[in-house]
Amino acid sequence: MAQRRQNNREQQPAIHLLPFPKGRGGRRKGAGRKAKPGRSGVSHRQRLSLASRCPAHITVKLQQGLPRLRNRREYEVLRTAFRAGCERQGCRLCHYAIRNDHLHFLVEAKDRTALSRGIQGLLIRIARALNKLWERRGKVFADRYHDHILKSPREVKNALRYVFGNGKKHATEGREVTVPQAMDTFTSAPWFDGCRETIRVRGLEVIVRPVTAARTWLLTIGWRRHGLLSVHETPAAG
Repeated sequence: MAQRRQNNREQQPAIHLLPFPKGRGGRRKGAGRKAKPGRSGVSHRQRLSLASRCPAHITVKLQQGLPRLRNRREYEVLRTAFRAGCERQGCRLCHYAIRNDHLHFLVEAKDRTALSRGIQGLLIRIARALNKLWERRGKVFADRYHDHILKSPREVKNALRYVFGNGKKHATEGREVTVPQAMDTFTSAPWFDGCRETIRVRGLEVIVRPVTAARTWLLTIGWRRHGLLSVHETPAAG
């Protein structure tokens, strides 16, 4: 029996290990499927966890070739969508800014799941409303939203300055944005009470507030430790 097993082993073909050829495989910078034209290319890695005490700065970009958002009709549609979806699924829309081809939100949520569900529901509402206005069908947003979790008073103040002042910065750079007033009215700044100056917006009293009040310490009190904002401030370059 032992002799038979030995003969069987001798009859089996020998296995030779071949060297793996050197090439361009493996993890490296620039590897992977390239983004399609018109896509913002937001990473699909697992998102970071979110604590209820931390607000988040959300950015979402439109598909290429769509009408500009900074128009009267588009703004009315967006405000209606904001008002209807500003507090859903445990997620609260506290501030916003409208650019021609993208949107900024400052939101609060009890956790990552609430944030994802709330933002997805809000974006669906916005997309349907805009498609109805534009008499079209199809995707409105280029990719999934990008989020940045704000963990300190300084980060929150910088985010507020960015959201309220980025339109004016674009205007001074000649980037197809017009802000004729001291305050950008295509943002939630008219309903914001953290500015050093008192600015009155004509007709604001007949517009229903499209955002909900902040509740987190960081977005209500904490950021004020670094001083109130000014309507004349713009975000730093970079």
